[in-house]
Amino acid sequence: MGLTDWLNPVKGFGVTFHTMFKKPVTTNYPEEKKPTAPRFHGRHQLNRWPDGLEKCVGCELCAWACPADAIYVEGADNTDEERFSPGERYGRTYQINYLRCILCGLCIEACPTRALTMTNEYELADTNRESLIFTKEMLLAPLTQGMEQPPHAMRLGETEEDYYRLGRTNG
Repeated sequence: MGLTDWLNPVKGFGVTFHTMFKKPVTTNYPEEKKPTAPRFHGRHQLNRWPDGLEKCVGCELCAWACPADAIYVEGADNTDEERFSPGERYGRTYQINYLRCILCGLCIEACPTRALTMTNEYELADTNRESLIFTKEMLLAPLTQGMEQPPHAMRLGETEEDYYRLGRTNG
Protein backbone atom coordinates (compact mmCIF):
# COMPACT_ATOMS: atom_id res chain seq x y z
CA MET A 1 0.00 0.00 0.00
CA GLY A 2 1.55 3.25 -1.16
CA LEU A 3 1.40 6.69 0.41
CA THR A 4 -1.22 7.96 -2.08
CA ASP A 5 -3.51 5.00 -1.36
CA TRP A 6 -3.37 5.88 2.33
CA LEU A 7 -4.08 9.62 1.74
CA ASN A 8 -7.22 9.18 -0.42
CA PRO A 9 -9.59 8.40 2.51
CA VAL A 10 -8.07 11.25 4.52
CA LYS A 11 -8.71 13.67 1.63
CA GLY A 12 -12.35 12.60 1.56
CA PHE A 13 -12.73 13.28 5.28
CA GLY A 14 -11.07 16.66 4.72
CA VAL A 15 -13.83 17.67 2.30
CA THR A 16 -16.45 16.50 4.80
CA PHE A 17 -14.93 18.44 7.71
CA HIS A 18 -14.45 21.54 5.55
CA THR A 19 -18.14 21.71 4.55
CA MET A 20 -19.46 20.64 7.96
CA PHE A 21 -18.77 24.03 9.52
CA LYS A 22 -20.02 26.22 6.65
CA LYS A 23 -23.28 28.10 7.04
CA PRO A 24 -26.08 26.36 5.04
CA VAL A 25 -27.68 28.19 2.13
CA THR A 26 -31.37 28.71 2.84
CA THR A 27 -33.97 29.83 0.32
CA ASN A 28 -37.10 31.59 1.59
CA TYR A 29 -39.19 30.07 -1.19
CA PRO A 30 -42.82 30.84 -0.43
CA GLU A 31 -42.05 34.37 0.72
CA GLU A 32 -39.40 35.24 -1.89
CA LYS A 33 -40.04 33.85 -5.36
CA LYS A 34 -37.18 34.13 -7.81
CA PRO A 35 -38.08 34.83 -11.44
CA THR A 36 -37.74 31.92 -13.83
CA ALA A 37 -35.66 31.85 -16.96
CA PRO A 38 -37.44 33.25 -20.05
CA ARG A 39 -37.61 29.80 -21.71
CA PHE A 40 -38.72 27.96 -18.58
CA HIS A 41 -41.21 25.12 -19.19
CA GLY A 42 -44.13 25.55 -16.81
CA ARG A 43 -47.90 25.15 -17.03
CA HIS A 44 -49.39 24.80 -20.52
CA GLN A 45 -51.65 27.35 -22.17
CA LEU A 46 -54.02 27.02 -25.13
CA ASN A 47 -53.72 30.19 -27.20
CA ARG A 48 -56.29 32.18 -29.15
CA TRP A 49 -56.30 34.19 -32.36
CA PRO A 50 -56.67 37.99 -31.98
CA ASP A 51 -60.44 37.74 -32.59
CA GLY A 52 -60.91 35.18 -29.79
CA LEU A 53 -61.15 31.95 -31.81
CA GLU A 54 -59.08 29.06 -30.47
CA LYS A 55 -55.89 28.09 -32.25
CA CYS A 56 -56.33 24.39 -31.42
CA VAL A 57 -57.72 22.46 -34.38
CA GLY A 58 -58.13 19.16 -32.51
CA CYS A 59 -55.47 17.31 -34.51
CA GLU A 60 -54.31 15.33 -31.44
CA LEU A 61 -50.63 15.56 -32.44
CA CYS A 62 -49.74 16.84 -28.96
CA ALA A 63 -51.30 13.75 -27.39
CA TRP A 64 -49.39 11.48 -29.78
CA ALA A 65 -46.10 13.25 -29.01
CA CYS A 66 -46.49 13.08 -25.22
CA PRO A 67 -44.15 10.39 -23.83
CA ALA A 68 -46.02 10.33 -20.49
CA ASP A 69 -49.49 9.94 -22.08
CA ALA A 70 -50.64 12.98 -20.08
CA ILE A 71 -52.72 14.70 -22.79
CA TYR A 72 -56.20 13.76 -23.93
CA VAL A 73 -57.75 15.53 -26.94
CA GLU A 74 -61.09 14.87 -28.55
CA GLY A 75 -61.69 16.79 -31.76
CA ALA A 76 -65.03 17.86 -33.23
CA ASP A 77 -66.16 19.52 -36.45
CA ASN A 78 -66.86 23.25 -36.65
CA THR A 79 -70.12 24.39 -38.21
CA ASP A 80 -71.07 27.77 -39.59
CA GLU A 81 -73.44 28.27 -36.65
CA GLU A 82 -70.90 27.20 -34.01
CA ARG A 83 -67.31 28.02 -34.94
CA PHE A 84 -64.62 27.65 -32.25
CA SER A 85 -61.52 27.73 -34.49
CA PRO A 86 -60.80 28.86 -38.05
CA GLY A 87 -60.15 25.29 -39.22
CA GLU A 88 -62.55 22.49 -40.04
CA ARG A 89 -62.13 21.05 -36.55
CA TYR A 90 -61.54 22.22 -33.00
CA GLY A 91 -60.57 20.56 -29.75
CA ARG A 92 -63.91 19.86 -28.03
CA THR A 93 -62.28 18.12 -25.08
CA TYR A 94 -58.75 18.96 -24.00
CA GLN A 95 -57.14 17.71 -20.78
CA ILE A 96 -53.62 17.65 -19.39
CA ASN A 97 -52.96 15.41 -16.41
CA TYR A 98 -50.21 17.11 -14.38
CA LEU A 99 -49.84 14.00 -12.25
CA ARG A 100 -48.27 12.39 -15.33
CA CYS A 101 -46.82 15.38 -17.23
CA ILE A 102 -43.02 15.63 -17.14
CA LEU A 103 -42.99 19.18 -18.64
CA CYS A 104 -40.70 18.08 -21.48
CA GLY A 105 -42.24 20.35 -24.14
CA LEU A 106 -42.57 17.72 -26.89
CA CYS A 107 -46.27 18.59 -27.20
CA ILE A 108 -45.30 22.19 -27.95
CA GLU A 109 -43.00 21.11 -30.76
CA ALA A 110 -45.69 18.84 -32.24
CA CYS A 111 -48.41 21.52 -32.42
CA PRO A 112 -48.78 22.71 -36.04
CA THR A 113 -50.73 25.89 -35.18
CA ARG A 114 -48.77 27.04 -32.10
CA ALA A 115 -51.97 26.59 -30.14
CA LEU A 116 -50.15 25.05 -27.18
CA THR A 117 -47.35 26.91 -25.40
CA MET A 118 -45.87 26.78 -21.93
CA THR A 119 -46.02 29.58 -19.39
CA ASN A 120 -43.62 30.40 -16.57
CA GLU A 121 -46.11 29.26 -13.93
CA TYR A 122 -44.57 26.42 -11.91
CA GLU A 123 -46.67 26.15 -8.75
CA LEU A 124 -48.77 23.13 -9.64
CA ALA A 125 -48.87 21.27 -6.32
CA ASP A 126 -52.22 20.45 -4.73
CA THR A 127 -53.70 18.12 -2.13
CA ASN A 128 -56.47 16.91 -4.44
CA ARG A 129 -55.69 14.61 -7.38
CA GLU A 130 -58.67 15.75 -9.46
CA SER A 131 -57.56 19.38 -9.40
CA LEU A 132 -54.30 18.44 -11.15
CA ILE A 133 -56.15 17.35 -14.28
CA PHE A 134 -56.50 20.64 -16.15
CA THR A 135 -59.44 20.97 -18.54
CA LYS A 136 -59.73 23.06 -21.67
CA GLU A 137 -61.39 25.90 -19.75
CA MET A 138 -58.49 25.99 -17.28
CA LEU A 139 -55.86 25.94 -20.04
CA LEU A 140 -57.38 28.49 -22.46
CA ALA A 141 -55.74 31.90 -22.54
CA PRO A 142 -58.03 34.60 -21.15
CA LEU A 143 -59.91 36.87 -23.53
CA THR A 144 -58.25 40.25 -23.92
CA GLN A 145 -59.60 43.51 -25.23
CA GLY A 146 -60.97 43.13 -28.76
CA MET A 147 -61.58 39.39 -28.43
CA GLU A 148 -65.01 37.83 -28.58
CA GLN A 149 -66.07 34.67 -26.75
CA PRO A 150 -66.41 31.75 -29.23
CA PRO A 151 -68.42 30.40 -30.94
CA HIS A 152 -68.57 33.11 -33.58
CA ALA A 153 -67.81 33.60 -37.26
CA MET A 154 -64.25 34.16 -38.51
CA ARG A 155 -63.26 37.82 -38.19
CA LEU A 156 -59.66 37.89 -39.45
CA GLY A 157 -60.35 36.62 -42.96
CA GLU A 158 -62.57 34.41 -45.03
CA THR A 159 -60.40 31.31 -45.02
CA GLU A 160 -58.32 29.25 -42.63
CA GLU A 161 -55.25 30.22 -44.64
CA ASP A 162 -55.80 33.91 -43.78
CA TYR A 163 -55.48 33.04 -40.09
CA TYR A 164 -52.26 31.09 -40.57
CA ARG A 165 -50.70 33.89 -42.60
CA LEU A 166 -51.71 36.38 -39.92
CA GLY A 167 -50.16 34.15 -37.27
CA ARG A 168 -46.91 33.84 -39.18
CA THR A 169 -46.46 37.58 -39.74
CA ASN A 170 -47.61 38.76 -36.30
CA GLY A 171 -45.87 36.10 -34.18
